[in-house]
Amino acid sequence: MTPFVEIRNLSKRYAPKNGKGEGTLAVKNLSLSIQKGEIFSLLGPNGAGKTTTINIMSGLLAPSEGDVIIGGYSVTKNPLAVKRLIGVVPQEIALYPELSARANLEFFGKLQGLGGKELAKRCDEVLEFIGLRERQRERVETFSGGMKRRVNIGVGLLHKPTLVFMDEPTVGVDPQSRRSILDAVKLLNRQGMTVLYTTHYMEEAEELSHRVGIMDRGELIACGKQIELIQQTEVRDAIVLKLPPERMAQAQGALEHLPLISAAVLEGEHGERLRLLSERGRAALPHIIHALDEIGLIPDAIQIVEPNLEAVFLQLTGRALRD
Repeated sequence: MTPFVEIRNLSKRYAPKNGKGEGTLAVKNLSLSIQKGEIFSLLGPNGAGKTTTINIMSGLLAPSEGDVIIGGYSVTKNPLAVKRLIGVVPQEIALYPELSARANLEFFGKLQGLGGKELAKRCDEVLEFIGLRERQRERVETFSGGMKRRVNIGVGLLHKPTLVFMDEPTVGVDPQSRRSILDAVKLLNRQGMTVLYTTHYMEEAEELSHRVGIMDRGELIACGKQIELIQQTEVRDAIVLKLPPERMAQAQGALEHLPLISAAVLEGEHGERLRLLSERGRAALPHIIHALDEIGLIPDAIQIVEPNLEAVFLQLTGRALRD
């Protein structure tokens, strides 16, 4: 089967700020494919090259080398044909706050070439889909963060794209809005839409993705179904410890070099959890307790987590997703 998206030997080098040296290689010889009707999640720590890749795919940036083929059209040679196939939901809220939800949709719809009865119909359909038909005449500046995100998504769907890029669409929203957005992604996919999804929430990628690509330092270091990625790594268990925040760094130093531990990574917005990776989590547990006892620490909670996508990510990159 011919892929709907083919990224072929893609590289992007940014010019040096001071005009000296070779500049920054943000994407390095990237090649991957996405099938039509697939939800493909692209994961990586900050600076991995995800946003640069999406900007090239959507025609906002020109590659230094390589090309992207979407629906048979080259991004570099036929960008207008590509733009007709894609919708983009950026990480930043790209709306006019003083306008109503409907006025925003009408404005961006006209930019996408829609008009008249067709535009009115699409606005009605999109407002129904994002659950804001009853509040369509209210100004966006009065909306919650989650509602603004839903309007942002609606803009990207107006022209019925075949492929939609969603760059962290749930960042900063409340749990109810987040659930609504995830359900919307699933519904779009059931209707046949292909989705390229990036997120800082590993559980979202686990729930949504047919396949996952992991980037680090501009390169694709792993790609496949979640079960395939788990089988490719040596990590089999994770031990998650909750400890006093002021002693977390000390605990990390005491545990990261234990014989059965392959990595020790701080997690959470304030580093309130310590995740230890091990091929034999239960066998490592007595050694962990002993090492903590040696420095006078008793954990508030200990959890052994079965292999998952987060363990794969940490094993391959050595970093937490937000690093």
